[in-house]
Amino acid sequence: MGTAANNIKTDKLVVVIASLSILAISLFLQYEFNIKQALYFLLGIVLGVTLMHAAFGFTGGWRKFIRERHSVGIRAQILLLIFSSILFFPVVGNVLADVFPDLNTSAALAPVGVSVLVGAFLFGIGMQLGGGCGSGTLFTVGQGQTDMLITLGFFIVGATLGSYHLDWWMTLPSIGTVSLISKLGWLPGLVLQLSVLIILYRFVSVVEKKRHQSLQDFSVKRKPETFLDQLIFGPWPAWWAVIGLTLFGFVTLLLAGYPWSITFAFGLWGAKIWTALGGDAANWAYWSSGYPAKALNQSVLADITSVMNFGIVIGAMLAAALAGKYAPAGKLKSKRVLTAVIGGLLLGYGARLAFGCNIGALLGGIASGSLHGWLWLVMAFIGGIVGVKIRVWMKFDKPYGKAA
Repeated sequence: MGTAANNIKTDKLVVVIASLSILAISLFLQYEFNIKQALYFLLGIVLGVTLMHAAFGFTGGWRKFIRERHSVGIRAQILLLIFSSILFFPVVGNVLADVFPDLNTSAALAPVGVSVLVGAFLFGIGMQLGGGCGSGTLFTVGQGQTDMLITLGFFIVGATLGSYHLDWWMTLPSIGTVSLISKLGWLPGLVLQLSVLIILYRFVSVVEKKRHQSLQDFSVKRKPETFLDQLIFGPWPAWWAVIGLTLFGFVTLLLAGYPWSITFAFGLWGAKIWTALGGDAANWAYWSSGYPAKALNQSVLADITSVMNFGIVIGAMLAAALAGKYAPAGKLKSKRVLTAVIGGLLLGYGARLAFGCNIGALLGGIASGSLHGWLWLVMAFIGGIVGVKIRVWMKFDKPYGKAA
């Protein structure tokens, strides 16, 4: 290894614990279920490593653009949507059906209505108060951030409450599911979507140049001497994350038959906890039929989303320990505990109403041609603006015009 790697204080004990956990859980899943369940867990591992080493999250990127007009995070997210759409549209559109007749995939479709509009808005606020999105919460928990463990706990509570109330929200106005692939065909739909994404990329770039006269690039501040050092110990440039998340997300689509998701598992965990405490979640409309009912009656380890989430946390733990960034927080300020609680509740409740988070609804929805993903993006970003203003009001951040 190069000298850059030698300067990193790797937490060897955590590396060993994480590595042994990966091996043990993989073997257990293969033995108790099947090889695919173990593969889903390993997909979660590499997703966790990617998210952690690249520090790739939606929350911070949005906040920097809202406050400072720096667009590097948003530009990386747009590239992720562009590349994912290019891979997803023909597959979801069944272009390969004649060549691979056993390849069955579906889009992350959801109704375009009031529930998504309100849910995404609440989620956007929750992102800024809770300190992370769906994927961001998981990888920062893996990093050992105690405050994010609180956010995750109330994320689960909020998702459970959302599943209880969802039946009522579904009675509110909606135009139903709208698929660009079904309405326009996969190729015209893809051309339209890529055009919008390119315009959006250009727009945020122009905004940043207007404020700062130049664009930040995707490079990292501390670049290790060798490629292998950087691959193992990090940090990764954002474009590595874009490529990794695109490819691993596409593999998830091919293996599972639907796009990568995160927050369904949180509601499932909460419903199972409620049932264990004597509640009767099985009688709630959401958990009474279809896959939710099946998942509620099975082991959590039989659920693909749950297994991948566990993998993300452990993968991020491994990456953080290798990078010398595994650092559980000490004493937390009461204000941070409060925002973690409120943010977590808004994240969970909003995600259930909006049929997903930044991964399941935004990335999975848009990349597979669902119009609800675009509504989610707009409303969550508006919620993010409100959330940033609340952070300033609570004196978490300095007023606009000053360093954050």
